[in-house]
Order: sequence, then structure tokens, then C-alpha cells
Amino acid sequence: MLTLERKTHILKALQRDGRIVAKAVSQELGLSEDTIRRDLRELAGQGLLQRVHGGALPASPAVADLVARQSLSPEGKTALGRAAAKMVKPGQIIFLDGGTTAIQIARHLDPNLKATFVTHSPNVAVALADHTGIEVELIGGRLFRHSMVAVGATAAEAIARIRADLYFLGVTGVHAEMGLTTGDPEEAAIKRALSRQSAETIVLASREKLGAVSPFQIQQLADIDVLVVEGGLPMELTDPFQQAGTTIAFA
Repeated sequence: MLTLERKTHILKALQRDGRIVAKAVSQELGLSEDTIRRDLRELAGQGLLQRVHGGALPASPAVADLVARQSLSPEGKTALGRAAAKMVKPGQIIFLDGGTTAIQIARHLDPNLKATFVTHSPNVAVALADHTGIEVELIGGRLFRHSMVAVGATAAEAIARIRADLYFLGVTGVHAEMGLTTGDPEEAAIKRALSRQSAETIVLASREKLGAVSPFQIQQLADIDVLVVEGGLPMELTDPFQQAGTTIAFA
């Protein structure tokens, strides 16, 4: 079997089954595990899958930069933003992550809402600025341009001095076994810090993030309070999370 044929077979199996086990594929094709592992390395290098011990899982397309992510699931992110905005109560202190879904939350808040929002994203802070009843606290630090958020020690120290009621956490991958993931280790660390300082952590995940994995873990599913997903999704996308005991809300 040619290399291209093997890789096509692997990607089709990954799409069908949601995971690849290198040993099983090698037995199925009558090839060595080394050959399959080499194919997996090359496919991972192209961003087509995420290697894990013994095989591979779907890679999240949401690891692209902020500009590219704006074209991913725009309707779904609008629905998620609208649903999340309704969860905010007057007088609360809210941590709002960076990203395109967070901007949708800002756009759908009640115009008369009085609350305090804390964010490490300049773009999200600007989106919140039009709400005259909202106090906006901007966390500083080193700018991570890929996601347009502040990271590093300065950001972590500022976060440690705040206690929030809710944290709307943005991720690039949500997997029932691998948990919540993102594409950068420093960004993952800041997300963990925000979650630790919050009474509740709510994850907003558009369709392409469900069942996908990125290189750096943020938390396990058990560490969050609610997973908000789009309505009308196929059961095979949401069943693994329900079976894991995750509370799911549909936008």
C-alpha cells in the first residue's frame, strides 16, 4: 500500500471512529507499527491529527490564529455567546476569556446590565466598552499575539488577587478522556489560574471543538461546572460527555 493510501485510510478511520490505535491499524493493513507511527507523526506535523500514546485523536481546527478562527462556526458561536450572556447576573464579577466566542458574549449582554468583567484580552475589553453599566478590568502582561491575550507572570499575579463568580473559559479542544486543551502552554496556565479564582467555570464549545484535542491540557472535565454547546448536535458528539458526568447546557 502506498504512503498516500495509508494516510488516507488513517484519516478516514479517524473521522469514522474518533480515534486511531496504531497497533490495530497495523494489524488491519498487515504493516509494522513503526510504519503506522511514522505516518501518524507526519500527519500530526501537517496538523491533521493529534498524536497520543498508542495512536491519535482528532486535532482541533480552532488552534488557528484569532483572525482565522473568526470563520469557524460563526452561527454556533453567536448562539453560544447569546446563551452565556443570559447566565450573567447583576452585580457579579465575571472572568471573560479571549477569543471569538467571548466577543459574542460581550455583544449579547443586556444593555442595562451592571456588573464587573475582568479579561486578559484587549479585543474583548474593547467589545465590552460600549456597555456603560459594566466596569471593565483589563489584565496586563506579555501579549500572546496568536490569541491576542496577555500571558506570563504579570498576568498570573494580577489574576491571583481577584475572586470571580463566573469564568467563561474558551478552549480549542474538549475530549471526554483528554479533557480541555489548547495550543499554547502559557495560555493554558493562564486559563487554569482564571479557573482557580472562580466560583464556577463554564466552558463554551462550538461543534468543531467537541471530540478534538490540542497539545496542552488546561483541565479535566471534572474540574468544570457546565459545558455549553450548540443545540441540535448529533448525539454521538455529546454522549461521551454526558457519560462522563459532565453537566451540559444547550444554546
